[in-house]
Amino acid sequence: MNYALLVKIFGSELFDSKDFFELFFRFSINIFVAFVVIRLLYYPSQKRKDYLFTYFLFNILIFLLCYLLSNIKLSIGFAFGLFAIFGILRYRTEAVPIREMTYLFMVIAVAVLNSLTNKKISIAEIIFTNGIILLVTYLLEKVFLIKHESRKTVLYERIELITPEKRAELIVDLKARTGLEIHRVEIGKIDFLRDTATIRIFYFENEFRESEEFYENSNQ
Repeated sequence: MNYALLVKIFGSELFDSKDFFELFFRFSINIFVAFVVIRLLYYPSQKRKDYLFTYFLFNILIFLLCYLLSNIKLSIGFAFGLFAIFGILRYRTEAVPIREMTYLFMVIAVAVLNSLTNKKISIAEIIFTNGIILLVTYLLEKVFLIKHESRKTVLYERIELITPEKRAELIVDLKARTGLEIHRVEIGKIDFLRDTATIRIFYFENEFRESEEFYENSNQ
């Protein structure tokens, strides 16, 4: 085997130090930003391990895909189409909440940003852009929106309590039944034949998680 075969295999170089270290550097920035967004900002408030798994894999796979394809001459339309396909992706088995979809879009955007920026954009601009994403996410998640309002729809049989003058009594009864710190309700469809009503209850997610953790710790 001659030296030329060692250097190239099927026309590809065996090792290009410049390209490899550029890939390593960009991937390091990308995975650091993704780790802060997913593990330090999203997970402490939502505690969803299934999305934790999904976000990391989405970010890594899209970064590698975009970075490798960036070395191939592709049209701008194709690049935007690829981004749009990932951006509007939804799961068939479960309706993804809007908050989780926002984080999914964010990890995709971070991967595309760190993989497709060319040499006309300086390292300082890349770091600044990633820093802005982290700062805004932190402020929205930890400072301005400390309490996250969630909602559930329940089928309620005590329709004598759905009148406006008995709203406080209705909330007390729903709190006792669900164990949630409900702060408001919306009355939906009322079925007088079955004496049931569809009620949408609203509660703060953080308060619910804190009560769950307290209950689990007390039983240990």
